Formats: sequence, C-alpha cells, structure tokens
Amino acid sequence: MLLLGCDFSSAPTSRKPIVLALGAAQEGGVRLSRLERFATLDAWRQWLADTPEWVGAFDFPFGLPRELVAQLGWPPQWRALIAHYAGLSRDSIRETFAAFCAARPAGGKFAHRATDGPAGSSPSMKWINPPVAFMLHAGVPRLLAAGAALPGLHAPAGGGMARVALEGYPGLLARELIGRRSYKSDDAAAQSAQRRAARIDLLAALERGSTRLGLRFFLGDAERDQLLADAKGDCIDAVLCLVQAAWGAARKSSAGPGYGLPAAMDPMEGWILTA
Repeated sequence: MLLLGCDFSSAPTSRKPIVLALGAAQEGGVRLSRLERFATLDAWRQWLADTPEWVGAFDFPFGLPRELVAQLGWPPQWRALIAHYAGLSRDSIRETFAAFCAARPAGGKFAHRATDGPAGSSPSMKWINPPVAFMLHAGVPRLLAAGAALPGLHAPAGGGMARVALEGYPGLLARELIGRRSYKSDDAAAQSAQRRAARIDLLAALERGSTRLGLRFFLGDAERDQLLADAKGDCIDAVLCLVQAAWGAARKSSAGPGYGLPAAMDPMEGWILTA
C-alpha cells in the first residue's frame, strides 16, 4: 500500500508548492521513496485521483467546530456542511468568521474542535497565520473529488476504501521530538543555522524512532540531504505526515472509524491522527 504525507498550501505556486512524501511500510517503520511537488490545486487533485490506492495524512483540517456551525445555523451533517462551505467565497468566510469572533469576549474569540486541545492545533476557523480555514476550503472538496474516503466522516459511493485520507498535523509530532524549537521559515532572512540544527535533530530523532508512535523513519543519504536543505520545512512537514499515515494505516481495523481514530470521534468535527 502506498503511504503518503501531504504538506498543503491553499494557494500553491512553483515557489511554494504542495509537497507529497511518498513511502511504504517497512518492518519497524516507514521508508521514504520520493517527494512529489504540485504548483496548482488541480494538479494535486488529479494526481490523487489517478493514483488507485493510497493511505495519506494531510496537513489541513477536515472539519469545523460544532459550536461555530450551530451558532451560524449551517448544516450539522458533515457532507452537507462541506458542500455549503465549498460554495462560499474566501471573502465571505473571512467576514463571517471575523464577525463571529468580534462578538465574543477576549480570550475566547475562536471556537475550537475537540481535537484542538490534545493536538495543540490552531482552530480550523482561523483565516490567517495559518489560514487553515482556507486550507479546509481548498483541500477537503478536492479530496472528495479524488474519490477519497475520510474515515469517520465520509465514505465514497459504493463504500470503496481504496484511497483513504486522514487528517495529519506535523507540529504535533515535531513538538514531541524537539519541543518548541523552530525548524523552518518561509522568510529567507530567518532561515538560520539554528533552524537547520533543529531540522538535523528532528530528522535524526525520526530515524531513531524516538516517538510514542514506535516507528522508525528510513531514507537514503540523498533524501536526507534534500530534507535538511529545505529551509522552508515543507518536505520535513510532509515526512512527519507520512509517519503519521504509517501509524494510522497499521491500525486500519481499530475500533470505531478505524485507522487509530477515536471510537467516539465527532462525525462532524473530525480528529487529528495520533492526537
């Protein structure tokens, strides 16, 4: 089974593409085979649709907070909610979420999903730094168009599970390995020796399998050099998601939705894998 980890952008370009880390399970862990880059959303979606079988972890939210959806009066069923959300413009999303936050007290502006606490993730309604609300808007409808199953949220017509998409979050695994040290920056002026040292330590810890996931990461010298040279961190983030995908794929038959997801996962909010 092809495993993949996806570092995502809601507005990819040739300078800041979507990155897929592709690999396969190996005894004791997962091996990286190659990296793929996509400068457009449609090229990424087409690749996912054309690849017949995969299990992947994707670095963007698959759902919105139940509290937010209820207050806005949006459809409370996941598939209908995503159809509604996909039909909105980004400007409309920004204005709606900003108005929601403006009406709430300081310290509680955003609504959160249940997974945000254990994962340490940004609320999926956040539209800037990082714009995960737009990432959901760009990413999830294209996963559906590619024929992906999203365990606990959506099964394609006919119940096929050839392409399985799981919500990943590289920051969760990175913090376990190197704490709050910064290992990447899109700003060239901030791409320091300290951040490169953090990438070296992060990758070495992944190779040792120094996480609660109990998986080692295997790669060749050329791939290691490539990951360390990527000061933006997109390739390492894709690799972190690949390791999460391997953990989930090994738990395909777990209770509830499977793939290591909680049996009591909220069927509208979704859940971050390994949280």
